[in-house]
Amino acid sequence: MIITTSETIAGKEIRETIGLVKGSATRSKMILSDIVASFRTIVGGEVKEYTQLMNQVREQALERLEESAKEQGADAIVAMRMSTSAIMQGVSEIVAYGTGVKLK
Repeated sequence: MIITTSETIAGKEIRETIGLVKGSATRSKMILSDIVASFRTIVGGEVKEYTQLMNQVREQALERLEESAKEQGADAIVAMRMSTSAIMQGVSEIVAYGTGVKLK
């Protein structure tokens, strides 16, 4: 499935707009990661444990976005965006959304 942040797909023609498609994933921090991260905040630098966690959550949201699009009969997703929010302390949600379309 083609997923793009643009409103068009180069070399492709949109035949039909399906509508909004979305996928979300929610994760909490792990205690072990928190301990390691607290040491990193003292010395500075990237908190790789959180970077890895958020990368995994983004991938899961994208997978769910694609599933949603397929269920609605879309061939591609245009104008895809991601949004992150904190649900509570230590818990984040990532939502991936866009417009499902059928291609000619």
